[in-house]
Amino acid sequence: MSTQAMTMKREITPADIWPLDRYSAERKSLKKALVEKKRDRRLDVGPFATFYFENYDTMWSQIQEMLWIEKGGEEQLADELSAYNPLIPQGSELVATVMFEIDDKPRREAFLAKLGGIEETAFIEFDGERVMAVPEADVDRTTADGKASSVQFLHFPFTAEQKEKFRKPDTRVIVGFEHSAYSHMSVLSEAGRAALAEDFD
Repeated sequence: MSTQAMTMKREITPADIWPLDRYSAERKSLKKALVEKKRDRRLDVGPFATFYFENYDTMWSQIQEMLWIEKGGEEQLADELSAYNPLIPQGSELVATVMFEIDDKPRREAFLAKLGGIEETAFIEFDGERVMAVPEADVDRTTADGKASSVQFLHFPFTAEQKEKFRKPDTRVIVGFEHSAYSHMSVLSEAGRAALAEDFD
């Protein structure tokens, strides 16, 4: 399957999944290629948050890897497709997995306890536009007592006009949070902007 064909698709089906023997034979080269693809789709925001912008390629690789590790067959495949297909951008959005990473568990727990609702405050700014995050609706990522999950799944819905502005070369793109306990921002590289623009129809 060519990279172009994979990138343009919006849904992974059972027919797209390789047999384990084929994946095992090509796993090393596939993972190396994925590292290159992910490089421009990754952005650190502040000291602890990393945005990983997803697409068909990243989700296909995730499913193949989970099947290779767990070898759960068709039953597992159905679960993986249900979990990861919603994270493939559908042509008028960007989708990010956001991870808050602190190695020390007590520090991490104390930090996350202050971040309730942070998934509602993520944004992407460019050319006078601000696109706010819409959290993935599978589960509530903030507990009743105000503790945030260390992993968040965020959708950023774009209008047609916003897509055109984002596509313009050298457009300055800022990704950040406006949360009272974590108000950090980072500038996306031009290579990153160009890579993410390919997620749009």
